[in-house]
Amino acid sequence: MSSTVALIDYGAGNLQSVRNALKAAGAANVLVTADPDVAAKADRIVLPGVGAFAHCMQALSAIDGMVEALDSATGEGGRPFLGICVGMQLMAEAGEEHGRHAGLGWVKGTVRLLQGHDTIKIPHMGWNDVVPIGDHPLISAGEAYFLHSFAFEGEGVLATSDHGGPLTAAIGVGNRIGVQFHPEKSQRYGLEFLARFLEWMP
Repeated sequence: MSSTVALIDYGAGNLQSVRNALKAAGAANVLVTADPDVAAKADRIVLPGVGAFAHCMQALSAIDGMVEALDSATGEGGRPFLGICVGMQLMAEAGEEHGRHAGLGWVKGTVRLLQGHDTIKIPHMGWNDVVPIGDHPLISAGEAYFLHSFAFEGEGVLATSDHGGPLTAAIGVGNRIGVQFHPEKSQRYGLEFLARFLEWMP
């Protein structure tokens, strides 16, 4: 039986594009699901996310048992987990968009508004460098596509980018990793990243 990737459908992600990218990267069996039992049994879990932190967290929490399933399935020594964009941000303790809201609390830190000025536009949109910090099997130097107005500040930073100063491009703890950029929009760099995630045995 081929390994399964659960792509979590909670009404807040670019599901079709992410699904297509995962398949292009080599995933044989991508299950788009809002069923916590399916998520809990999958070999790998991907949580996409677009929009506001609070809305995404509320939508995820509204699926009975889903947060608990993600906590349990991807806890220490559990299944590999990938959060994309707001899906990465939800790994934090809290986000400060439209007030302060609790996240999943997997990584110590807070998601805060990027600071713009005359030459630095918000949102941070377009291609930018991904600069690894230390050594991680999934993170390589290159260029990826970003689209966000808020960024993670805290522990577990695996890579940065620069937009009027350094900002977090990837975070991770154990078998959980999150990227601020969009692999599904990052062409070859994104597909190679997803291929490494599909092979990752943390």
